[in-house]
Amino acid sequence: MMPGTSSDPIITLIGAGLAGALLAILLSKRGYQVELFERRPDPRKQAGHAGRSINLALSTRGLHGLQHAGLADTVRQRSIKMPGRIIHTLDGETRFQPYGVNPSEVLYAISRAELQHLLLDALAHTPNVHLNFDTKCVEMHLAQQTLTLSHELTGEITTLIRPHVIGTDGSSSAVRSAMLRTPRFDYAQTYLEHGYKELTLPPAPDGTFQLDPHALHIWPRGTYMLIALPNLDCSFTCTLFMPFSGSVSFEALSTSDAITMFFEQQFPDVVPLIPDLVKDFTANPTGSLVTIKCSPWHYRDHLLLLGDAAHAIVPFFGQGMNCAFEDCTELDACIEAETPDWERVFAAFFSRRKPNTDAIADMAIDHYIEMRDHVADPHFLLQKQIEQELAKRFPKQYIPQYSLVTFQRIPYAQAREQARIHERILQQLSAHINHPDQVDWQQAEHLIQRELPLSREGAA
Repeated sequence: MMPGTSSDPIITLIGAGLAGALLAILLSKRGYQVELFERRPDPRKQAGHAGRSINLALSTRGLHGLQHAGLADTVRQRSIKMPGRIIHTLDGETRFQPYGVNPSEVLYAISRAELQHLLLDALAHTPNVHLNFDTKCVEMHLAQQTLTLSHELTGEITTLIRPHVIGTDGSSSAVRSAMLRTPRFDYAQTYLEHGYKELTLPPAPDGTFQLDPHALHIWPRGTYMLIALPNLDCSFTCTLFMPFSGSVSFEALSTSDAITMFFEQQFPDVVPLIPDLVKDFTANPTGSLVTIKCSPWHYRDHLLLLGDAAHAIVPFFGQGMNCAFEDCTELDACIEAETPDWERVFAAFFSRRKPNTDAIADMAIDHYIEMRDHVADPHFLLQKQIEQELAKRFPKQYIPQYSLVTFQRIPYAQAREQARIHERILQQLSAHINHPDQVDWQQAEHLIQRELPLSREGAA
């Protein structure tokens, strides 16, 4: 494809968050003039906001997008490598569970603010990009291709004609709201009964980490759980997930005594590590967790939704940002194949991505149930041990779901289908046994060859 030229129409992005910033860089690399409108102030000039978001776990799909923008190495340097989880049981024991089969399969923990700043700094040095903060999209008329903006500091209202608009403005997308007025636009949002609240686990008095920084820490407790991800300043960002209402819920933790008693009973090893526990818990907001699905994501050659604006997912597979970054590289590939026909670009992008974003949305819910209910369950742990051995014996045929999603770039829908096959295999191999040594490996090989026949040369 010939790159964009100065005669090409401006590409307008509504939203300069993570996906919008990365997409702007990729579009600029193709020679397009890009303008971004972001309703919030420049975050590089703002103090941090308590409870803003869960820390991010960057994996292969997200790194691939950053690599396209020339930023992967910089981001790795500002991240903390995590090769696995550490499970904290109620009696204080810990257990390490590696994420992948080999040492290269790691996650990178980074704060949303840190990554946002890195992307915005890169944008500042990117040609053909015009970034406008404090500018809110208040109305769109799709047939007329008009865009009405409110300048938050001055109150000025501006209406522009823009031929190509991409909504990268998150789960509360104003651009998607304009799509709601189009015929036959399907939209569904589903909230979990659980919410989340962030807490800060500070560095030790000597400035070091109080927990192992090279792991995602999980305290699974049935219907609720606590997780912790490391930060570069030797603190951890902890996130409590629990029901909004009920006998054990955010609603029930309404007093300092109730908060203290709950943590002392359920997370006794955490209490001495967070001196401002009650203050943090009371001050920080309780966030909601939503899955959004809609269809279609585009209107003719004029408008496209991308990232959370098109497909918000819950964070339990660590794929929200990674999926949005993959959106950016997939759109880039569609531009390569279909430009200058923008209607075909948008339609091809929707066709390629919709089945896969639906798949990861569903897998994220499934993974939440796994993290919440199963990581401390002996039979689940047995199946995980069997799965690790299957992956070692049949490395090209049996790739665990987590590795398929997190450390490879196969379509999410394909990963989901593979996971269903894996589940059937594991159920058969783990029935009536209580230790991996009792697995019938001849049966395992037969099941692998029958259910996963591709790449048989990878079998041990």
